[in-house]
Amino acid sequence: MRVVAEIPHQVMKITVFSWNEKYHIKFEVGTYEQTYKIAQLDVTGLDEVKAMVDDAFCTKVLERFVEMRSDFSETWKRSQNR
Repeated sequence: MRVVAEIPHQVMKITVFSWNEKYHIKFEVGTYEQTYKIAQLDVTGLDEVKAMVDDAFCTKVLERFVEMRSDFSETWKRSQNR
């Protein structure tokens, strides 16, 4: 897997990889990560991939991170009460 771009963001680390004829857009916050895969044939190139990572998409990704943290926190609490 090869890093082809890093997209600046104030909260998340956003890295674009190229691997197996796909772009992988990886978002990281703390110990959580989300990855979205796009076939390279479905886009015109890296610039289109970067354009997809707009404010609206980043907002949804951040909301999902909050949900992930909540889900994990709940399961962690359940596991400690066993």
